[in-house]
Amino acid sequence: MNSPQKPDRLELARLEKLEKIQSLGIDPWGQRFDGHRSISDVRPLCPEESGTDGAEVRIAGRIMTRRKAGKLRFIDLQDQTGSIQLMCSRGDLSEQQWELITALDDGDLIGVDGILRRTRTGEVSVFVQTMTFLCKSLAQPPEKFHGLRDEETLIRQRYLDLIYSEGVLPRMLQRSQIIDSVRSTLRNHRFHEVETPVLHSIAGGAAARPFITHHNALDMPLYLRIALELHLKRLLVGGIERVYEIGRVFRNEGVDATHNPEFTMLEVYQAYGNYESMMDLTEQIVVDACKSLGTSLQIPWGDAGEVIDLTPPWPRRRYADLFQEHAGCDLRDAAAVTALAQELQIETENVHHDVIVNEIFEQKVEDHLSGPIFVMDYPASICPLTKRSQSDPEVAERFELYIRGMELANAYTELNDPRLQEELFLTQLAGQSEEDSMAKMDTDFIRALKVGMPPAGGLGIGIDRLVMLLTNSRAIKDVIFFPLTRHERSESSGKETEMSED
Repeated sequence: MNSPQKPDRLELARLEKLEKIQSLGIDPWGQRFDGHRSISDVRPLCPEESGTDGAEVRIAGRIMTRRKAGKLRFIDLQDQTGSIQLMCSRGDLSEQQWELITALDDGDLIGVDGILRRTRTGEVSVFVQTMTFLCKSLAQPPEKFHGLRDEETLIRQRYLDLIYSEGVLPRMLQRSQIIDSVRSTLRNHRFHEVETPVLHSIAGGAAARPFITHHNALDMPLYLRIALELHLKRLLVGGIERVYEIGRVFRNEGVDATHNPEFTMLEVYQAYGNYESMMDLTEQIVVDACKSLGTSLQIPWGDAGEVIDLTPPWPRRRYADLFQEHAGCDLRDAAAVTALAQELQIETENVHHDVIVNEIFEQKVEDHLSGPIFVMDYPASICPLTKRSQSDPEVAERFELYIRGMELANAYTELNDPRLQEELFLTQLAGQSEEDSMAKMDTDFIRALKVGMPPAGGLGIGIDRLVMLLTNSRAIKDVIFFPLTRHERSESSGKETEMSED
């Protein structure tokens, strides 16, 4: 067991101030503080003229900076909505209160009762009448220009990132607004939100490697879900005609700019719809989410002034046509496809033709999909849960939504023929290794389909990627509160140490 880490000189200085606060008869860890208002609500109440008293206010937050000027102390206080200046005058405060102010550090949490007033320079300020101490910070804040450049530290210690990195907290709060908007849109379309199991006896609904665990009481292996699909479809069978879930899914795969092993997925199923119904719904969800942030449908992307126009309707293009346009050959021309694959160093031996086609598509086409654009009508063989086109059984009624080369949504006209579904499962299982998903037949799902699932449209949207899009974030780690990282290395031993949820 590790011994407690000894405090450094900076923490020792803060501990001395903690003792001073205690000597004043004040609890350094604070108590309930009712009736305070957000800083963003308070700032507009300040009079326009300097020197004129405004409203009496009560606020709470974290001390970001402190300054001295004779018998005045200036404090910048921050809460989740913004910041405001506090002015503390020796003549306005009791002896105990003034002594408390001398024991403050950057990072401490305080509550304040005071009067709004503008300074002579026009700065909105709260002239402090009473200060309530709420929590002592024993950790030294990072240096403004040096301590916040270590990206790995910020990811591991997201609390520092939220406090001290400009724009991070507002972006994370926008994530909540976006999810609220998604729920509102679906509620307006009469969808019901449900919760389905996270632990599955069979990993299904997608082609991905699952995380495996074990249930001791029942002595059976279980999988963290890789998709929400198959349980939601069971609910379609059970009579919930419009159903959705926003839930965490887990895939034991790599980490990059658009992938994290644990992520948030929206899946939606609508009885008596199809993939075109889902295109209309997808458009509505994304547009409503954008509007919920108070922005126009022309949103910034990147740092070079690029703009994405989300104004509907969005173009709808066939997979085969895009392949022909950007890969330069017909996707059904086996010789041309094989030659191009070899040129791109894509494995072709003992690989299904349509799998090769899709790998070429990913390399040659996706980067051109600036979007928003619906890519529709995929090769049927790579879509085992999708209904085939009546006009062409080699084509599946599936679309993917791309925006700036990033896949944002995936949708099907859902396959509801239990015999064909079982056949396709068996075909897919033949090419799967034992540790991959769908390595076992989900016989209960086939049994549910035999009861009768209505024709339906199904949709999946990556919530993290949607937040990336609408907040102009180029990496998924920037929109997940606690993305997965490697174990932290101990500076003293050089060994990896398990830290929190990292």
